[in-house]
Amino acid sequence: MTDTSTATAASVPLAPRALPLLGHALPLLRDPLAFIMSLSGYRTMVRVRLGPTSAVMVCDPALTRQVFLNDRVYDKGGPIYDRIREVIGDGLSTCSYDLHRRQRRLCQPSFHPTRLPGYGAVFARAGQLKADSWRDGDILDVTQEMMTLTTRATMETMFSGALPAETMRRALADTAVVVSAFFRRMMTPALLRRLPTPQKRRYDAARHRLSATIEQIIAERRADPTDHADLLSTLIGAVDEESEGGQKRLSDSELADEALTFFLGGMETTAITLAWALHLLATNPEIQRRLQAETDEVLAGGKLDPAHLPSLGLAARVVTETLRLYPPAWMMTRTLRQDAELGGVRLKGGSTLVLSPYLLHRRSDLYAEPDRFDPDRWLDAQPDRASYIPFGAGARKCIGDQFALNEAILALTAIVARWDLSPVGDQPFQPKVETSLSSRGLRLRLSERRTGGADDAGLRAAAPRSASAQPSAQPSTQPGAAACPVKHQE
Repeated sequence: MTDTSTATAASVPLAPRALPLLGHALPLLRDPLAFIMSLSGYRTMVRVRLGPTSAVMVCDPALTRQVFLNDRVYDKGGPIYDRIREVIGDGLSTCSYDLHRRQRRLCQPSFHPTRLPGYGAVFARAGQLKADSWRDGDILDVTQEMMTLTTRATMETMFSGALPAETMRRALADTAVVVSAFFRRMMTPALLRRLPTPQKRRYDAARHRLSATIEQIIAERRADPTDHADLLSTLIGAVDEESEGGQKRLSDSELADEALTFFLGGMETTAITLAWALHLLATNPEIQRRLQAETDEVLAGGKLDPAHLPSLGLAARVVTETLRLYPPAWMMTRTLRQDAELGGVRLKGGSTLVLSPYLLHRRSDLYAEPDRFDPDRWLDAQPDRASYIPFGAGARKCIGDQFALNEAILALTAIVARWDLSPVGDQPFQPKVETSLSSRGLRLRLSERRTGGADDAGLRAAAPRSASAQPSAQPSTQPGAAACPVKHQE
C-alpha cells in the first residue's frame, strides 16, 4: 500500500524569483550569500533551480545532520563535487561511498592524535617565520600571505620540506586559478564549460601543473623507500587489512589524489580561515588586545610551542567563531544513491541536496546576534554538532579538522604576539564567494606591538562572560595536551 501521507519533492516550496531557463543561477552568481540568506525563512526545505534541473536545499539542522550521518544514502555528489573531482580525482573528500571506507582507513594513521604535536611544531615555526618576515607599517595582501604560510606548513608536514621557491610561487598561482574557477564552473552549463575560452585554458593548464608537481614528488618518494616521518610516508606505508580484493595499499593514482586533496585542503581553507580571523581581530580591536594579553601571558617571552595549545583558550574561541561566521565550505551538495524519505518528503534516487553551513551558522533562532563576532559565546559552551558544521559531520567529516584547528590557533598566536592589525580604508570588506568563502583581496595594515604591561595582562582576566552562548551547547571539558581547547566534537 502506498503511503499517501508522505509528500513528494514537488511539494517543497520553490524559492522565489526563478527565471525561465536559468532558474536561480543569476542571483547565485551575482550575490550567492544574499540569495542563500534570503532562504532563511524556510525552516525545513526549499527548492532551487539551476537551469532546467532543481535541487532541494535543506535548512533544518536536524535534517542536515541526518543527511551527513547517512552517507550510504546521501552520497558525496552534485555540481560542487563534480567540479572539484576535475582537479583532485577521487580523493578522500570527493570519492563516492563505495570507495570511502577503505580510503578513510588508509588515511587515518596520518592524522592520529599522536602525530599532532609533531605537526604543531611545524605550524608554530611557519607562523613565526611569516610574522618575522614583515616590517612595521606594511600593508599586507592578507590572503596571499596566509597562503604562503600554510603552503610552507603543508609542504613540510606532507613532504618533509618546502618546494623550490619558483615551484611554490607557481603552485600558489595555479591554486588561485583553480579555486576561483570552481564556483563559476559549477554554475555554467556543461556545453559552455567545454568551450576553449581563455579562462578555460588557464584553468586546465593550472590543474595539470598541480597534478604534475604532486606526481613528480610521489615518483621520487617511491624511488626512495626511507621513512621521512611525514604525511606522505604514512600514506605510502598504510595497510588496510580489511580491504577486499587484495588491494591493501594505495596505488600511485590513489596516492596522487589523496596528496592533492590534502595539499589543496591544508593550504587553501586554513589560509582563508586565518585571513578572516585577522580581519575580525582588526575590526574588533578590544578582542585583539585581549588576545595579545593572553598570548603574552602564555608565552611569557618564550618560544611558541604546540604544548601551549591547551592554554590558548581565547585564540581557540576566535578560530571557532571565525569558522562560524565564515565557514570555508559555505555550501555543500549531496546526491541520493536511492529513493529516500527526509523530513516527511519522498526524494528520488539521483536527486541533489544542498546544505549550507553559512545559512545555519547565521540563523537567529540558533545563535543570539548571529552576525556579531563574539568569541565569548564559546566561553562555557562547546559547538553544537547539528547547528555548527564547518567540517561537516559523520563518516565524511573532515579528517583533518584537528590538524587545521591547531594550525590556525598556533599561526594566529604567532602573528598577534608581534603585530597590531588594523583595517585599510573605511569600506567593509566583502567575501569573494567561490567554492570556498574566499577572503581574496583583503588588505590589513601592520604596526609593531609595544608588548605587555600590567594593563594588557589584566584584559584577559577582566573578559566578560558572553550571554550569547547557544542554549543547546554542551558543557566544556578539559582538553588533552596539544589539542584545540574548544572541542569540535562529532
